[in-house]
Amino acid sequence: MGNKPVRKTFCTVVLVSLCIAIAGCGIDKQRTFSGRTMGTVYHITVVTGWLTRIGTLKKAVEKKLYEINMSMSTYIPDSEISRFNTCAKPGEPFDVSNDFLQVARTGRRLFELTGGAWDGTVWPLVRLWDFDRHDPAPSVPAEEEIKKVLRCVGYSHIHIDRTGRLTRDLPCVLLDFASIAKGYGVDAIAGVLKNLGVHDFIVEIGGEVYASGRRKDGKPWRIGINTPRSDASVYQVREVIELSDRAVATSGDYRNYFVIGGRKYSHVLDPRTGWPVETGVVSVSVVAGNCMFADGLATALMVMGPEKGIGLVNRLDNVECVITVRHRDGAYEDYTSAGMKLD
Repeated sequence: MGNKPVRKTFCTVVLVSLCIAIAGCGIDKQRTFSGRTMGTVYHITVVTGWLTRIGTLKKAVEKKLYEINMSMSTYIPDSEISRFNTCAKPGEPFDVSNDFLQVARTGRRLFELTGGAWDGTVWPLVRLWDFDRHDPAPSVPAEEEIKKVLRCVGYSHIHIDRTGRLTRDLPCVLLDFASIAKGYGVDAIAGVLKNLGVHDFIVEIGGEVYASGRRKDGKPWRIGINTPRSDASVYQVREVIELSDRAVATSGDYRNYFVIGGRKYSHVLDPRTGWPVETGVVSVSVVAGNCMFADGLATALMVMGPEKGIGLVNRLDNVECVITVRHRDGAYEDYTSAGMKLD
């Protein structure tokens, strides 16, 4: 009778010690999962304990990504943005989801901040230039066509009322959130992971990134910026940024373009002129507190060019950037904001 409590105590100590040992090993476990979304691929790396189930995380992530896609994809006929573009009558309020509203409000800020260099109503221009279809035999639109379409471009034609509903002034004004939707997706997934108790992770969708906390070795996450050449592989890194509780988004003209008569036409369009940009900028990376803002600003800086772009970023709090220009001789030159650090 007197030995039984001793055996119980011994077993309890062994079990508790075993659980501590297993949990201790699990804390340093770094795991990765991926999938497809928004016409591209997402990659997520998490540092978690032994009880965390990757399947549960992936299910929650893909549920949120599906919701965002059904809200903001112009390629899905019954998505929220497609219904706005097709059904919203001029002057009549259109109810939108919270996801859609957040993106629309950030779009308003970007449009005003950049003097129209970022514009969420460029969809008619994108279609005119055929950059949405990647036509194997592209052509340059006539000046008259561009001027006609420009009448339908301008985020000032989009209004958000006090209840969070959207209206448009003209039926030809079409929304396109492609330049900030992936960034929003990254932020939304970061929120999903944090709500599930994961605080050390990195989320990447199509090159847009948010890093939270630290790697399993306790060091900041390191993000590579691709060499801005059309023939460069995704593994050819030109610069590296250390990231912790911050986002980085990159925009470039070296993947999607066409050449006619020796002239290069980039998919990055200036919403104010209707023409592809010719600033010499081949790549822009922006570091900010959230990925949606960084994503949109990187696109705007492509349009603004290095001098105006750096001037704007240096006036913003907690935002940094590197703008890469390719000169006619093929040499690259980096323009960095005051606090930008590169390895």
